[in-house]
Amino acid sequence: MKKIIQILLLIIVFSCSKEEVINDSINTPSTEDPSYTLWSGNIKTFTKNDDVDPNIAENQDRLTPSVWITRDNDGGQIYNTAKESSADKSNSPIGTEWAIGSIDQLSTLKFDSFRSTVDKPKDVIDKELVLHLLEDDIYLTVKFKSWSQGKKGGFSYERSTP
Repeated sequence: MKKIIQILLLIIVFSCSKEEVINDSINTPSTEDPSYTLWSGNIKTFTKNDDVDPNIAENQDRLTPSVWITRDNDGGQIYNTAKESSADKSNSPIGTEWAIGSIDQLSTLKFDSFRSTVDKPKDVIDKELVLHLLEDDIYLTVKFKSWSQGKKGGFSYERSTP
């Protein structure tokens, strides 16, 4: 009976360990499963100037039909104007997740919302980020170059292209 209990305990421990590994890999792409797309083309600079209308296409970085990044002029953070009409501090930009690091570290990065990843957007200048476009399963590099203060709404970043 003691042997049966020990075997059952080992099976339970092994089962739990295996499940933890599976759950730990959520939001971390595997290099063995290249079902996602990496954008590693030329670097493009996007700039939204201070106090310009975020609803005009030239003031949005239209990455895909479902992700258009911009920022309102009342300060705050970036958002996806293709999916939302203003920024939500906890969730914007909708349809994206972010990680600090470089694209060559993709399999080890932990992705989260923009704000959870960068904490204060003004402090993200010159940090390497990886952006995941969820709907299209695309990963690209992003490096913010400016972030306007004082409710002006300006920002700029460099990003990789297809």
